[in-house]
Amino acid sequence: MAIIVGFTRASEGRAALDRAVQEARLRDAELVVVHSLKGGERDELETVLAYREEFAALETDLSERGVRFRLIEYARGNSPAEDLVAAAAEHDGELIVIGYRRRSPVGKLVLGSNAQDVLMHAECPVLAVRSSDED
Repeated sequence: MAIIVGFTRASEGRAALDRAVQEARLRDAELVVVHSLKGGERDELETVLAYREEFAALETDLSERGVRFRLIEYARGNSPAEDLVAAAAEHDGELIVIGYRRRSPVGKLVLGSNAQDVLMHAECPVLAVRSSDED
């Protein structure tokens, strides 16, 4: 069994990762951290390299936290939501942890397209964690 969480540098991503670590410890499960890159995106090289550098640094961070983990980077043209749902299926996910941030009144109508897609398509429970950082 595994706890699945997406990697993002945003505050809601850090909140989701922190909670996913807690859940992995509580359940004695492997933590699967997914970094999703869309193949062919027009992201600037510096942004992609910064993400990869921080993603690689997770290995040290998670080792120090004493949790079993696996880092996966997908670049197969899917959305982050599609990759999270697929990772849950591929790695026997028992829980997907996603982060979200406080939104404007209009933004509250939709949690966020990736979060909404995960909630709609996941075959396992989804835990939504709010970021304490009020952007």
